[in-house]
Amino acid sequence: MQPPPNYTFASDNTSGACPEVLEAVLRANSGRLPSYGEDFLTAEASDAFREVFETDCDVYFVFTGTAANSLALASLCQSYHSVITHEFAHVETDECGAPEFFSNGTKLLLTAGPLGKLDPEAVERTVTKRRDLHYPKPRAMSLSCPTELGTVYRPAEVAALGAVAQRHGLRIHMDGARFANAVASLGVAPAELTWRAGVDVLSFGGTKLGSPVGEAVVFFNRPLGEEFAYRCKQAGQLASKMRFLAAPWTVLLRQGLWLEIAGRANALARSLAEALAALPDVSVLYPVEANAVFVQLPEHVHESLRRRGWKYYLFIGGGARFMCSWSTTREDVDLLMGDVREAVLSGGQ
Repeated sequence: MQPPPNYTFASDNTSGACPEVLEAVLRANSGRLPSYGEDFLTAEASDAFREVFETDCDVYFVFTGTAANSLALASLCQSYHSVITHEFAHVETDECGAPEFFSNGTKLLLTAGPLGKLDPEAVERTVTKRRDLHYPKPRAMSLSCPTELGTVYRPAEVAALGAVAQRHGLRIHMDGARFANAVASLGVAPAELTWRAGVDVLSFGGTKLGSPVGEAVVFFNRPLGEEFAYRCKQAGQLASKMRFLAAPWTVLLRQGLWLEIAGRANALARSLAEALAALPDVSVLYPVEANAVFVQLPEHVHESLRRRGWKYYLFIGGGARFMCSWSTTREDVDLLMGDVREAVLSGGQ
């Protein structure tokens, strides 16, 4: 009998919820509280965001990352506007047209840039390419941090994009599905990577951080989110029992758990990358700056890993992607490396 598929490194979505978060959800399951975010637990979670980001931001909780990104971008644009983003950005490659759908047709304008990052000069060229009435007017910029290739923007890089945005009246959205991993990697204050560098709204990922469900949309530019609650309601993203989406964030943010578990995943990814890079005929494709490792493997290695039940993505980034999550262990890394090493050294024999 074949062993069951091993999804350990397929995605940080395949892991369960971390125990501390589940305990917070269970504590929230007590008594009767107001609905639709009017409860004290939602208020506590929102205040935790304001403490972490050191500013009076406006916070909303939604069910999915697609909703967080798409509704955030829709709040920045009219249907005749456009959003400048990287050709590999998640909002372009993996949202099934949701940003365009929820904004009633706002167009995504794609640019290239090294390591999955937006290049300020490329953004400048895109903004100034045309200014006539027949072209969708650039209004926003969307950047992923970490990027889809696992690289991380430095605050200075975000600030450089912020300068372009300010010059041309653009708003900046940051897709932070793994924002915790970016902050843990850089060791900077979250404010330095976001609003102080010019970011207007952040989609902060909770599911990949160890929450069972739920993402946060954080408006640093509060007027832009003035009617965001209506967008959430219309899109089916306004939870009646909001306390269960909000409660995990308080324990994650106020206890520093978000950085602890993200840092652990990052460290294991670096360790995995170092071990893979030491093997013959194996090459790590991109700098490992968060919790993703992209690697080029010989075809016979893929065949061997598939036979042993390993599941991982091949269509992202041009190679095999191995993703470490909050629940990944040193033993998991050693087990994978043992199978990879054996397959590589066998030469397909």
